Amino acid sequence: MKIAYITAGAAGTICGNCLQDNAVAAALKRNGHDVILLPAYTPLRTDEHDESDRQVVFGGINLYLQGHYALFRASGILDRLVDHPRVLRWVSRFAVDTRPAKLGKMTRDMFLGESGPYRREMRKLIEMLRKIRPEVVHLTNSMLASMSGPIRRELGVPVICSIQGEADFLAGLPEPFRESCYDLLRGHAAHIDTFVAPCADQLAAMAPVLGEESNRMETILPGISLDGVLEQRRPTEDRFVIGFLARLTAEKGLHLLADAVERLRNGHPDRTIELRVAGWRNSETAGYVQHLAREYGFEDHGYLSRSGKFEFLAGLDAFSVPTTYRASKGLYVLEALGAGVPVIQPRIGVFPELIQASGGGLTCEPDDSADLAAKLEVLMLDRNRAARLGARGQQRVRERFHSDRMAAEALALYSRFLS
Repeated sequence: MKIAYITAGAAGTICGNCLQDNAVAAALKRNGHDVILLPAYTPLRTDEHDESDRQVVFGGINLYLQGHYALFRASGILDRLVDHPRVLRWVSRFAVDTRPAKLGKMTRDMFLGESGPYRREMRKLIEMLRKIRPEVVHLTNSMLASMSGPIRRELGVPVICSIQGEADFLAGLPEPFRESCYDLLRGHAAHIDTFVAPCADQLAAMAPVLGEESNRMETILPGISLDGVLEQRRPTEDRFVIGFLARLTAEKGLHLLADAVERLRNGHPDRTIELRVAGWRNSETAGYVQHLAREYGFEDHGYLSRSGKFEFLAGLDAFSVPTTYRASKGLYVLEALGAGVPVIQPRIGVFPELIQASGGGLTCEPDDSADLAAKLEVLMLDRNRAARLGARGQQRVRERFHSDRMAAEALALYSRFLS
């Protein structure tokens, strides 16, 4: 099957959407399918082999220039320069504001599609897809929904659209852009064969946005590539080691985990309790991490390669990324479970579903470091229970929560609409 994936780059950051889309594309290719992974806005960033095409569609610099200056909408003389992957990567090194409060106009303009300032970019995309001649097009983010109508009209192929956490972004847009984007998205939904969400929580979050179109929504639970996942954890009998591995921003809740660990230390002064932290950060979030490290005294392992990531996980007794928002995939949880580490996650977003389906951990109250500390204490005092949770979670990840299973479910979905 020939499949065109269009996935949104994340301005040089490590993003779960990019990691998962890349892993699924690799799994489809391993099974003999012809997959073209087209990055939109910016190139992808992943810790595995990058499966994406070199060319970026709807380049972020171009969108900015065309959205603000009529001259750039009229002429494409600078397109090759500003859409070059090296230029986009270079720009992504600097602080890029991705807060919805600052992106109302650009988001609305993107949803306008052919009738908005980015019509030239839409024509370029359609010409590219004509050359590729895919049998199905998968938009991996509903923010790309304005592409669906032109693709259906010009190529006559099924269009699948993923939901990957956009509900909170859309809700954070300022008015009058928010309602305009909702209306435009509902209009584009008529050209989409089905929406695919990573969990039931995201179905519930997007149902009010899509209205009647939400009847065409399905779930494919997240998964990770098992390449490089270590077979066995190293024991840490003389201490209790807690780990955090995710993008280092306040919304990931490192401050909550650090406070919970401090509570645990205060309650058990006779025990050695360590907190180890790793993950991607930029110049803006580095200060947040440094402040917490000084206040709570944890080990900062920095940004890790894929092999380094699983070596890090192998030295843990428990794992937590207590996000303050409804995370849609939680791939770091699956990575920890894949390494046999029991997890503790807040009862929001995808986490209750992952922990129930994997049996690999406990849940706690969101934004509650005291409850998180209590659940960490349970695992610290009952090592046998912690070991059972870790082993069960590891088994379930290897059986179900992997990219090959996701690829198989996606193929079944594509085949249904092709037939």
